[in-house]
Amino acid sequence: MPDESTRARGRPSIYDVAARAGVSHMTVSRVINGQTNIREATRERVLQAIAELGYQPSSTARALASGQSRRIGVIVDAAEHYGPKNTLLAIERAAREVGFAVEAFSISGHQQVTAATALSELAQHEVDAICMIAPRLSSLGTLSGRAVPVPTIVVGDYDGDASVRTVAVDQGAGSAMVVDHLAELGHRSVLHLAGPLDWLDALARESAWRRAMDARGLDAQLLVGDWSSDFGYEVGASHPLIDEVTAVFASNDQMALGLMHGLWTRGIRVPDDMSVVGYDDSPESRHFLPPLTTVRQDFAALGEAAMRAVLDAVERRDVPHRQRVEPEFVIRESTAAPRSGGAG
Repeated sequence: MPDESTRARGRPSIYDVAARAGVSHMTVSRVINGQTNIREATRERVLQAIAELGYQPSSTARALASGQSRRIGVIVDAAEHYGPKNTLLAIERAAREVGFAVEAFSISGHQQVTAATALSELAQHEVDAICMIAPRLSSLGTLSGRAVPVPTIVVGDYDGDASVRTVAVDQGAGSAMVVDHLAELGHRSVLHLAGPLDWLDALARESAWRRAMDARGLDAQLLVGDWSSDFGYEVGASHPLIDEVTAVFASNDQMALGLMHGLWTRGIRVPDDMSVVGYDDSPESRHFLPPLTTVRQDFAALGEAAMRAVLDAVERRDVPHRQRVEPEFVIRESTAAPRSGGAG
C-alpha cells in the first residue's frame, strides 16, 4: 500500500520509486522495461518499492530506457470527411492498444495551415513517427526532398514514389469489384462520379475503374465531383450524361445519396431504370431507399496495418513500401440488370 506521504502528494512518480529503492530513475526504467543487465538484488528492491508505493508505470517511464516518446503524430487532411475521420479513429484505437498516444494535426484546403507546418509542429513535439492520412498530392509534395526527422507513413493509395511507405485500402481492387458486378448484370455504359482527383484515393479509384472498363470494352463516362451529396443531386436531377448510361458508380456514399435523390426528382427509378453503386459503406448506406450497393472499407484493419508499420519503423525493422488492405463488396438493392433501351 502507498504510504501516507505519497498519497498526500498524489500519484507516485518514477523518482519516488528510485528514492525508495536507493537507485537511479534510469535503473527503475530498465526494470520496468524488462532489461536483463540488472543485478537480481537491485531488481528485487525496485519491485518492492513499486509495490509499496502502488506505482503504475506510465508511457513516459517506459520510454526513458528505450529513448522513445511512445507518441505518434497524425496529420489529417480534411478530417471532416468520412474516410479521413474514420481512419484517424482507427489509428487512435490501434495506438492505444500498444501503449502509444496520438497527437493529431488537422489541415484543410480552406485554411492556411499546410502539411509543411504540421510536420514542423509535430517534429517539435518529439513524436516517434508520423502518419499522413488521406493526403492530397500536394501533401506528398511536402515530403519530397524534405528531411523528416522521424519515420513517416502515408495512409493513402499511392505508389508513385518508391521511397514513400504507404498503407491503404486497395482502392483499385474496390473499383474493379464495382465494374465486375455491373458488367455481370449486363451494364455496358457506366458513369463514374469521381472524387477530387488531387486526392490519392479518388485518383486510385478513377484510374482502376477506367482500366477495368477499358479491359471489358465498356463505355466509360466521367464527372469529377467534390464528395458532396449536393454534387450528386445536381448530376441526378439535371445532367445530360444520365440519359447515356444505365449505371452510375459514385466514389463515395454521400455522392450516391444525392444522386439517388436527384434521379427521383427526374422520374428515374433506382434500380429499375438506373443502377447505383457507392463507396465506403457508411452506416447510413443500408438505410438509403433503396439500400445502397457499395464498397466497404475496413478502417479497423487499416488502422492496425498503419500502426504495425509505425512500430516496425520505430524499431528499425524492415517496412514494406506498399501495404494494402482488401475491401469488401456489399450487394444491396440499388443495382439490377439494365432495362433494354437504357435510362432514357
